[in-house]
Amino acid sequence: MPEPSHRRRMLVLAICCMSLLIVSLDNTALNVALPSMQRDLHAGTSGLQWTIDAYTLVLASLLMLAGSTADRIGRKRVFMAGLVVFSVGSLLCSLAPNLELLIVFRMVQAVGGSMLNPVAMSIITNTFTDARERARAIGAWGAVVGISMAAGPLVGGLLVQSVSWRAIFWVNLPVGLTALLLTLRFVPESRAPRARRPDPFGQLLVIALFGSLTYAIIQAPESGAGPVVPFAVIAVAALLALLRYEPRRDEPLIDLRFFRSAPFSGATVIAISAFAALGGFLFLSTLYLQNVRGLDALHAGLWMLPMAGPTFLCAPLSGRLVGSRGPRLPLVVAGTAMTASGVLFAAFEAETSNATLLLGYVLFGIGFGFVNAPITNTAVSGMPRAQAGVAAAVASTSRQLGQTLGVAVVGAVLASGIGSSSYRQEFVSAARPGWWILTACGLAVLLLGLLTSGRWARRTAERTAGQLESAEVRQTVGASGRV
Repeated sequence: MPEPSHRRRMLVLAICCMSLLIVSLDNTALNVALPSMQRDLHAGTSGLQWTIDAYTLVLASLLMLAGSTADRIGRKRVFMAGLVVFSVGSLLCSLAPNLELLIVFRMVQAVGGSMLNPVAMSIITNTFTDARERARAIGAWGAVVGISMAAGPLVGGLLVQSVSWRAIFWVNLPVGLTALLLTLRFVPESRAPRARRPDPFGQLLVIALFGSLTYAIIQAPESGAGPVVPFAVIAVAALLALLRYEPRRDEPLIDLRFFRSAPFSGATVIAISAFAALGGFLFLSTLYLQNVRGLDALHAGLWMLPMAGPTFLCAPLSGRLVGSRGPRLPLVVAGTAMTASGVLFAAFEAETSNATLLLGYVLFGIGFGFVNAPITNTAVSGMPRAQAGVAAAVASTSRQLGQTLGVAVVGAVLASGIGSSSYRQEFVSAARPGWWILTACGLAVLLLGLLTSGRWARRTAERTAGQLESAEVRQTVGASGRV
């Protein structure tokens, strides 16, 4: 197949970025709508957590399946299916009559979303074969997260204020349809040279692990320790079974050999930490601005701009730095800024002053803007291109798992601290442990960024890539011999 022209590659990048935009915009806009949904659907704190986590949980559980399926049957085909399912799920969410059905329809959305981000990243990886050009493309991809963070709260606030929270889901429909038609016309089909076999038992173990762990964390403050212990036991058993079962398969759902690469392992944990911080940060900020300060959804969205603006500006800069100097500097900047933001809220109660609140938002926006490009680039650049979908899916899964845990843990801590008191009276003191958790996430980004980006780490990545390439060749020769 001839190499696509520069113009065609840019068009493919734009189409893939559209899919990221509707997924990211949906999440950021929905955060601003939480208090309105709480009043309209009579939801408690755990109900609000589930409107976010039902989506991210299903997404995290299915991303690796979607990535490997796309490598097997065709990336364009799976990507288009994802656009259709996500758009239908968005329509159903806008019509949901109660909290329970909204959560179910959010899960339908997530099934579609699982076919978008990792598959789009796999398409980008196979379209941009030059390392520097790919790093810049990933930087542009990360900038879309900044656009969604800037536009999401404003669009969400405006729609909630002028129409209702249901209108947030309408935005996805024209964007999804446009992306679908452009994909059909311009995105070339691609797949891995050799199809990987499905791993249904591994997929069930992943669902059991993520689902039971999230349920135990969210429901613990409301139900107490006793009822959630069985779910914690299921999570531990599923994890142990995964660690035992997956290495025994020739083509596992999760190739644990990837984690022999220190940069890949580091990128995975950094993604979990950074997106846990994002999920917790947005959750706490939205509830504080509207339920404590009494702002309407639109003005709460405007207060989010000091966080979204730096993310938008720093993401492409981070991509260029990764392409020219490697991931270390962006990760150090990201970890330092996110840690400083967390300390500002946890130790100095930044919420109580406009100046410190603004500074905390700017610092977090800078940190999050710098963290995305090195995560993605590190996850896919050292792996064989034939497994780009699986490697990108692991990185995307780590992001969604992090956001799920961030909302679950920080929400559980907040619910425990507030108890039966009002948000306005107890929020600042009840949220302090949550801010310390976010500080620890930022510190993890900083330390792991330093540890997994040096010469030793690069050697482990090169050794792992060589082993994976050799194993791929052996499996291909064995498969052709059987035929």
